[in-house]
Amino acid sequence: MAREILGAVANKWALLVINALGERTLRFTEVHAEVDGISHKMLTQTLRHLERDGVVHRTVYPSVPPRVEYRLTAPGQALRATVNGMCAWTRHYLDEIETARHRFDAGPGPEQGARTATG
Repeated sequence: MAREILGAVANKWALLVINALGERTLRFTEVHAEVDGISHKMLTQTLRHLERDGVVHRTVYPSVPPRVEYRLTAPGQALRATVNGMCAWTRHYLDEIETARHRFDAGPGPEQGARTATG
């Protein structure tokens, strides 16, 4: 069960939606504008998963057309603190990560020997 929940809340889009909502209440189109590159369909799926897991609260107002707003729940706010920590880690180590990626992508040097399928 924990693996299923972690898989749902720790994917790229869920993390970006959680970050976009922050401490605000946003309409669907506002969330869509905040999360660069997400499709309408993927945002709908992500919000549904987050709502199902109790991370996001969805409020529908009876109007024409219906107005729908999203906000983080208390567990969602707690998760956001973890997401913010991950973002801080990324900013802190970005240069080192980029250097490691370039070194890896360049292939093994003579001192490293050939890379095998298992690493």
